[in-house]
Amino acid sequence: MRLVNTIKTSSRKTANKVAAKTSIYDIAINDIEGNPIKLSNLKGKKLLFVNVASKCGFTGQYASLQELYNKYQEKLMIIACPCNQYGKQESGDASQIQSFCERNYGVTFLVTEKINVRGSNQHPLYQWLTNKEKNGIKNSSVKWNFQKYLVDEQGEYIDFYFSTTKPTSSSIVRHLR
Repeated sequence: MRLVNTIKTSSRKTANKVAAKTSIYDIAINDIEGNPIKLSNLKGKKLLFVNVASKCGFTGQYASLQELYNKYQEKLMIIACPCNQYGKQESGDASQIQSFCERNYGVTFLVTEKINVRGSNQHPLYQWLTNKEKNGIKNSSVKWNFQKYLVDEQGEYIDFYFSTTKPTSSSIVRHLR
């Protein structure tokens, strides 16, 4: 009887997971200097995507993001995605954003070009992160700056975390151990 229940539970879990129609590794995005980032080169590492802004109440999370990256960089890549859609809190150009990140927080993880994370011009990366039909797991919407999305080593969606979740919180770190 136990085996039957295990099979039924496994089948339900599988039925709840929709096959992703798009691989995250096929999505094109550039770094802050305009150079293409080849996400497929990051296979084998967990990916933490964060929409960031320089003039936000959560901007101090850059320090925690760098701390997290320093500790787990062998198995984690943090990818910060500047966005000016929330309170116009990322109004700088690429050079200003890069300088701000390096000067104030010593950022050494990836920073992308400025993108839209919602709306009609939503970047394909955030279409994948927020759409169950693309990521195969869950729909979401980006509520504010510093919302985080975690993807596993094989490009499978794990979960998202609201801005109030610190990068070093146990809800994120437990996936990195």
